[in-house]
Amino acid sequence: MADIWQHLAEYVLPSVLKNTSIMLAMVLVIAGTLGTVLAWFTSMYQFWGQKFFSWALMLPLAMPAYVLSFVVLGMLDFSSPLQTAMREAGISWALPSIRNIWGAGIIMSLSFYPYVYLLARQAFLSQGKRAIEAGQMLGLNRRQVFFKLALPQALPWLIGGLLLACMETLADFGAVSVFNVDTFTTAIYKAWFGFFSLTTAAQLSALLIVVVFFIVILEQYWQSLRANLATGDNRRLRASLPAQIFMFVLCTLVFVCAFLFPFIQLCVWTYQNFAIDFNRHYLSFVKNSMVVATSATLLVAVIAVVMAWLKRALADKSSKVLIALANLGYVVPGTVLAVGVFVPIAWLDNQLIGLGITSKPVVSGSVFVMIIALATRFLTVSFQPIDRQLQRLSDNQESAARLLTDSKLKKLTQVILPVLRPGILTALLIGFVEVMKEMPITLMTRSQGWDTLAVRVFQMTSEGMWGRAALPSLLIVLVGLLPVWILIHQTDKLK
Repeated sequence: MADIWQHLAEYVLPSVLKNTSIMLAMVLVIAGTLGTVLAWFTSMYQFWGQKFFSWALMLPLAMPAYVLSFVVLGMLDFSSPLQTAMREAGISWALPSIRNIWGAGIIMSLSFYPYVYLLARQAFLSQGKRAIEAGQMLGLNRRQVFFKLALPQALPWLIGGLLLACMETLADFGAVSVFNVDTFTTAIYKAWFGFFSLTTAAQLSALLIVVVFFIVILEQYWQSLRANLATGDNRRLRASLPAQIFMFVLCTLVFVCAFLFPFIQLCVWTYQNFAIDFNRHYLSFVKNSMVVATSATLLVAVIAVVMAWLKRALADKSSKVLIALANLGYVVPGTVLAVGVFVPIAWLDNQLIGLGITSKPVVSGSVFVMIIALATRFLTVSFQPIDRQLQRLSDNQESAARLLTDSKLKKLTQVILPVLRPGILTALLIGFVEVMKEMPITLMTRSQGWDTLAVRVFQMTSEGMWGRAALPSLLIVLVGLLPVWILIHQTDKLK
């Protein structure tokens, strides 16, 4: 144990802290700038393709960061078709390598800027054209209106989006593994599966969880400062021709780099490798993914409905605190949560073996452990839409239901569930997709040989077989378009 910590302190932790800090700084700057600028353009100005880009710029949310990472590496690496064609054409110089911390930071920024874009756009839409006109009446030009009027008002929303992007960066495991960059999540994985020290993994997890909860506190503070959104005058301003060209070019570059080209490359690789990959073994990956995603999603939905109802029925402070604590799982990185769930399960197995009840572990590595960890991680994803929908049930409706029947079952089936149906549907869709995309929990808690689509992606990318990782990745991306469609539908209500 002491030898492991000495090795980590001397060779691992310095690079882990450095890499994590660099990636967080890059995401804050690049994702923050892109998300804010693109949200300002699409919400306030008329230019070519504005209606298309207003929703298309959210599509990168459907592509996990680890998928975007290996696709970009496969497109730009030394052995990629692009660099091979350059050498065959007699071009002697090569593109700079992106297999480093800087490349990982850029890819994560392209993956996570939609968090900033989504919240910033909601804030700017609520201000509307009249805010700009009021600023111009005070003698401000449009640039000054943005920096002195619109940006300060939208600051709580922007910072909320940035903190969400930071939490996703800290939680990422797949992308940094593809780039072979050591961060806290990879250090936790190596401590468990490389050094076979669950205790060391738990201690590293504790260090990371302190940082994550600090970010959560900041996010909650800035969320409390957000004003309620009110739809403004959303007639858009007409920009000059050079400005319209710049807006169109910037939106196109971001959309093409963050979604379109990677999606096309996935389709090409899938077509080229479909005959090799699609066999009976591959069908087991799909089946396992469906079993885990369906089981975890249904479990989470049931728990979320009960919690939302308890929150409404028990309005005391202690109940609210307990419900808030139960919803903290989403902010905990998957590697940390996998360790946190596995430690007590391993202890239970050891106790059963010590008592002679069983001769080998029966709970560790089972699907049950995986589903519990996934349900803990994504409970808040299902709770939020169900809780918001339940808030639509007025006291008058509840009183009318009591007058109609004394049966609690009829009250539930005839009044409450019909009100909750849209929220439950949203919770099931988003929860299913999030479980399908989750890599570290599935990778670290599964039994040997029990692989899912996300695990298949990790296995193929670990061996540099980009083409053979395309088919499972494409399925994950296509399923991931469901929650993006829901987000687009919700933001359309602000227009």
